[in-house]
Amino acid sequence: MKTLLLFAAVLLPVAMCAQAAAQAYGKPDRGEPGDEMIQAYLAREAIALERSFLEGIKSLEDWQQRLPEFREQYYYMLGLWPLPEKTPLQPKITGTLKRDGYIVEMLHFQSRPRLYVTGNLYRPAEIKPGEKLPTILYVCGHSNQGRNGNKTAFQSWGIWFAKHGYVCLIIDTLQLGEIAGIHHGTYRENRWWWHSRGYTPAGVEAWNGVRAIDYLCTRPEVDPQRIAVTGISGGGAATFWIAAADPRVAVAVPVSGMADYESQVANRVINGHCDCMFLHNAFQWSNTMIAALVAPRPMLFTNSDQDPIFPMDANERVINRLERVYSLFGRSDMVDAMVSIGGHAYRKDLRQAIYRFINIHLKNDPRIVEDSEEDLVTGRGKETVYPIPIEQLRVFPTDDDLPKDQLNSTIDQYFVPMAQVPLPQPEQFVQWKEQLRAELRRVSFRPLPQRVQPAKLVQQVAADDMRLETEAGIVVRLQTTEAFKAPDNPQRIILAVRNADEQQALPQLTRTTHQPGDIVYALAPRGVDTSRWTRRNPPNYVERSHALLGRTVDGGRVWDVIAAARYLHAKHGGKLPVFVLGEGPAAVLAAYAALWEEDIEGAILGSPPLSHMEDGAPQFLNVLRVCDVPDVLGMLAPKHLQIHGIVPARLEKVVNCYAAAKAQQKLLLGQ
Repeated sequence: MKTLLLFAAVLLPVAMCAQAAAQAYGKPDRGEPGDEMIQAYLAREAIALERSFLEGIKSLEDWQQRLPEFREQYYYMLGLWPLPEKTPLQPKITGTLKRDGYIVEMLHFQSRPRLYVTGNLYRPAEIKPGEKLPTILYVCGHSNQGRNGNKTAFQSWGIWFAKHGYVCLIIDTLQLGEIAGIHHGTYRENRWWWHSRGYTPAGVEAWNGVRAIDYLCTRPEVDPQRIAVTGISGGGAATFWIAAADPRVAVAVPVSGMADYESQVANRVINGHCDCMFLHNAFQWSNTMIAALVAPRPMLFTNSDQDPIFPMDANERVINRLERVYSLFGRSDMVDAMVSIGGHAYRKDLRQAIYRFINIHLKNDPRIVEDSEEDLVTGRGKETVYPIPIEQLRVFPTDDDLPKDQLNSTIDQYFVPMAQVPLPQPEQFVQWKEQLRAELRRVSFRPLPQRVQPAKLVQQVAADDMRLETEAGIVVRLQTTEAFKAPDNPQRIILAVRNADEQQALPQLTRTTHQPGDIVYALAPRGVDTSRWTRRNPPNYVERSHALLGRTVDGGRVWDVIAAARYLHAKHGGKLPVFVLGEGPAAVLAAYAALWEEDIEGAILGSPPLSHMEDGAPQFLNVLRVCDVPDVLGMLAPKHLQIHGIVPARLEKVVNCYAAAKAQQKLLLGQ
């Protein structure tokens, strides 16, 4: 029977709420000419993506048929596919506290070699021999407790559960644990290569949670059939990550842990969240699909009506979608929602509802919880009072105790492996190239059509200044210049791609490689010149929003280059070959455009970065899990390719690829 949560005015099933107005997070940027354009584009794409939820799924049979595919995609988007090896946990208990009716153990384990997870395990003081207890994995929200770890801020939960016959393990998060890593790579730290590596700290939190369950299942007092996971805010998101990833989670109670992309992107709620709240949405899911993977296991979707970063309009859409999924199983009684009146925090009604829901499903005990307010952490800041002094809950009491071999602080460099692409054999070049292209299309360039349509001329500002619509709602600038007037007998079209920081319309490379008969155009792709948008670090709204939609800004710029190239090809009657040209980062954009578009005859590149790991290099989701820049340059064979400004010895792989394609004569290297 569906859980009844009857707390009068303070507790409202979301499905019964009046439709809330969309709740935005701050005012939209309006300081740059491209702000309105890019915001409208992102909003439109986010809404379309969310409306695709359960597209093509009409029955439980449809869902179950596709479930293995969904799970693989989900793991991939967390950076967890192929699934990592479950290496030895090497758990160690470093201390024990005996309190009134319960015991706390300070412990750590390694979810991967040298990736340490610190936690506090709470258990009843008296456990009968052979007794198996229901168990809670509590995952923490963002509470900065410094060296003590954020687990110490949520000790009340461990105490309550232990006093009521549960085992409860509270684990630190990566950034706010005793051994601090980074959650804010793209939010603040400009680690844009996270996108290309397919790395998100959400993947670490998910994996740490899965391995925490592995550890719990080794404990003699834990009942592996009765494990629940819960937490608030970042812990609410982690509840989804773990419950969706691990079928051993019998009950999930996320608290303020999910909003849909319509809210995150269209209403800028993403600006209130760090990177641990999101996966890189390479397969362009509705956000609710993550929660849907928990079905039909019991889930209480818990939120607050005045929470600015988990707003009510998003809550309503998410729970309505979840009800649809659970109805496929005929188990709508297993998903419930409650709304507490207040802001982004726990309150009495939330605690009572959470404890009761877990009691019902792990203990078959539906009684109202009367003692939810005991042993609470109270006060704020320096006035905070803890039931247990937080220093006593440290796993590593002193800095000297911290493991010297830890990878926590640099795990973003190791968590997702980079591809190691072998050289093609001469007789297998075409197969080698097509396999790489297919995988790039699948995980890095999924939004790119099989054939990008030619751009449309929407405004002729002046004889030498045009505006092109390259994609619905995206308008960019295309120029000619007095320096290169159209020749009387044109031989080829040169499309020069501008970088965001270039003041001149044409890069210097255009002048040094120019040939008589070249018709030269300069393209300012999205985010450059007339379409530039506001950039604030943090929160890097535009760039981070793209990843939520399975895109990157640079992926959009490749689209612009292709669309402009096709426009110019048609403009000149389809008779002149089109070459793309770029320097620095724009050289990589030009190369990818040439890779995807048959109307582009070749590429002229100056000093391209030779890895997506380099500062300033263009970024595409998951590309480094497939290949790197030299592989892409090699895949351009048998097209014409000129590379300037790079020592030829550094281009050995490109040379070998062109040799395998028997196209050496079309490769020109110049310093």
